[in-house]
Parts: sequence; C-alpha cells; structure tokens
Amino acid sequence: MPKLAKYLGSVAVILAMGGAVQAEEVKADTVVATVNGTQITLGHMASVRESLPPQYQQLPDDVLFEGILEQLIQQTALAEIGQDMMTHRDEIALEVDRRAYLANSVLERTAGGAVTDDALKAAYEAKYANAEPTREYNAAHIIVETEEDAARIKKEIEDGLDFGEAAKQYSTDGAAPNGGDLGWFGLEAMVKPFSDALAEMKDGEVKGPVQTEFGWHVVKLMETRLAEAPTMEEVRAELEGDLRQAAVEKRVTETVEKAKVEKMTEGVDPALLKDAAILGE
Repeated sequence: MPKLAKYLGSVAVILAMGGAVQAEEVKADTVVATVNGTQITLGHMASVRESLPPQYQQLPDDVLFEGILEQLIQQTALAEIGQDMMTHRDEIALEVDRRAYLANSVLERTAGGAVTDDALKAAYEAKYANAEPTREYNAAHIIVETEEDAARIKKEIEDGLDFGEAAKQYSTDGAAPNGGDLGWFGLEAMVKPFSDALAEMKDGEVKGPVQTEFGWHVVKLMETRLAEAPTMEEVRAELEGDLRQAAVEKRVTETVEKAKVEKMTEGVDPALLKDAAILGE
C-alpha cells in the first residue's frame, strides 16, 4: 500500500482547511473536514484517490486534493439524507457491496503474496526448462468472402501473379497492405482449419481455398523454424499471472470447502430473480 503522504500536494493544504496539524502528525485518521459533524479524514481521501483511473491520478496534487475533498463533502452531505431514507433494498445492496469488497480484498492479498522469486523460478522451470522446442510458422494469407474468389486468386498466383501483390489487390483484412504477411506465430495462435492447413504445408507452398469463420483464405507458407524456450524475463508477466490465478483459485476452493454451506433453494423459482418487486421499495 503506497504511503499516504504521496497523496498530499503539501501539508499547507491541510493547514488551510483550518486544522493546526503538524507534518509529523499527518496520518490516515487526520480530519480534513466535517459535514454536520461527520468527519472526513485523510484516509477517506486516500482511499478515493486509490480507486481513481490513472488519468485522474496524474492530475496536479493540489487539484486532485481539492477535487476529492469536494466530492467527499458532497457525498457525506447527501449520505446523511440517504441514511434517513434507507430502505430494505438499500440495506441489501450495501451488504452485497460490503461482502464483495471484503472478498476482493482477501483475493488481492492472496494474489499478491503468490508472486515470489522462488515461485517464479519454479513456475518457469516447470513450464519451460524441459520443454521441447516448438515449431513456428512465417506465413501470409489472402482472405475473401467466397470460395470462388479464393480459387480464382489462387489460380492467378499459380499463373505468375506475386502473392504479396495479390494480397494487396484482393485481400479484405488488415494484413493486406503488407502483402498478407502474418509474421511468425505458433499454430495455437491461429483458428482451425487455417492452422491444420499450415501444419501440412511445405516451405514456399500456396494452398487454398481454406475456409474459417472469417472467410475463405489462400495461404502461403514462407518458412518454419524451431523456437527455443523464452527467457524468464520474456515470460515474467505471463508466469506472474499464472501464479496469481492459481493462488486465487486455490484460496476460493479451500475456503468454500472449509465453510459450512447449507443451501435452502428447494421450491424457490429461479425466475424470481427477474422480479424487481422482490426487493421491495
């Protein structure tokens, strides 16, 4: 958790709010304003800032400070009215939000604690250390709407039309300006039966028509190569994501298994969830 001090433009901003607060006393519970006696603290403000999109967090400190404070003043004043108007529907919604927040906080801590140097090393070795080299393909394609068009274009290429020029002239996808070049990739990155066709081709071969969900393709395989395992740094983000996901799934599974769960859904019509009246006014 970042230190709260970073959220301040300067301590002078707090002093300007009327509090005689010394720099060494500034903390999460420092009161920066009150609304009808309800306190707004520096911690409240820091929590709001932490939830803002990055573009807002980049605003000048003094501008952001004043903006958040004004927002909290407005919310606090309105919340006082809302408290007196609280309905059972509101109570349910607040409890759902509270449970979701607490659950997410547990999972965020779980995910954060899962990424260590030892865990990353073990995950890398398990996934890549003994992996066989994989084959990568450098290919280009032309994609059109009909099988007849694809067959005609393939015949033109066989009769001498350059594949890249054909792609620029006929292909309907974003690779057309580059002669249909798709670069290097593994077969798993492509849809079937496009990948199946490539797997059977030889370097320099042109094949088609090949139909996929995107249309009809004429495919050219330029060359293939064996790709060595990536370095740790190249796949660090991927491994960190895997570790976080695995830790979260494990935490959820273990927590629910240990919990005493009793379902009382017998006779409850699932369609009732669509009935807004069930929540009351």
